[in-house]
Amino acid sequence: MTAWLLSGLGLLILLLAGDALVRGAVNLSLRLGVPALIVSLTIVAFGTSAPELLIAISAIKENAPGIALGNVVGSNTANILLVLGLPALLATLHTSECDSRKNYVFMLLATVLFIGLAFCGVFNLTSGAILLAALSLVLWNAFREARTHRKACGQACADDEELEELEGLEEADPNMPYWKLSIYLVLGLIGLPMGAHLLVDNATIIARTYGVSETVIGLTLVAVGTSLPELATTVMAALRRQADVALGNVIGSNMFNLLAIVGIATWFGRIPVDPEFLQFDLWVMLGASLLLIPFVFMKKDITRVWGFVLTLLYAVYIVSLLA
Repeated sequence: MTAWLLSGLGLLILLLAGDALVRGAVNLSLRLGVPALIVSLTIVAFGTSAPELLIAISAIKENAPGIALGNVVGSNTANILLVLGLPALLATLHTSECDSRKNYVFMLLATVLFIGLAFCGVFNLTSGAILLAALSLVLWNAFREARTHRKACGQACADDEELEELEGLEEADPNMPYWKLSIYLVLGLIGLPMGAHLLVDNATIIARTYGVSETVIGLTLVAVGTSLPELATTVMAALRRQADVALGNVIGSNMFNLLAIVGIATWFGRIPVDPEFLQFDLWVMLGASLLLIPFVFMKKDITRVWGFVLTLLYAVYIVSLLA
């Protein structure tokens, strides 16, 4: 019971510290005059994935690479089946109104690249460099599109849109006092490694106590926990009829998990690929990704029926893992 409580505490610290770090970094950047465009493409993206990254690094250092890889693969599966499924039970996600085709294709390509590298048997510095190179191409494309949009709608219009988006997600305030910025940054920088250490240590204890592998713990407990921010964002987007935010949040998070988390984590050690991933979990992740085709290309809404189907599929997946 103690291990469960400490795992929950570690997860809570991770989520709060990650949020604090993003708020501090975003507002410090705006205070220093960094354009909102650069902030949204880099600092927000990296900051919101900080909990997953710290878990991966901590797991590698503590010789529990199954948790590191399980967290990434499990989070991507949960993001599609659970993070889109549960909110759709509350309110239909009108995905027919948004265009995510290009980013979705990038996500599918990232998924295929990740699976291909996994069949090498280990993620090392070479495969990490390939993943980070792919990430740089995605970020460059996003930056180029954002600049094109700026030229089309005008500088002031683009700045207002970017700041409005950041304010909605990160409480951006270019005039936030430095003492408050310092508190956010210190809490984030101290809390993230502390929470990651607590969660990985106790998740490993749980795995050993119940006779399940660290990989399964990474795919379930840790993955669902680190998907909670995406779930909260998607629930609010569903209630506000912002399907583009919901779908874009999931697609972007999945791309970043595959390319950045594992790519950076390889700097701290090799990540061997458990045969279970190659036989089952990677294909579930790819299958879940392909389920988005009707909503991205055929302009279908994610109705309550679809929400039920997606959530049910995730429940079946979890039961099969634990069985």
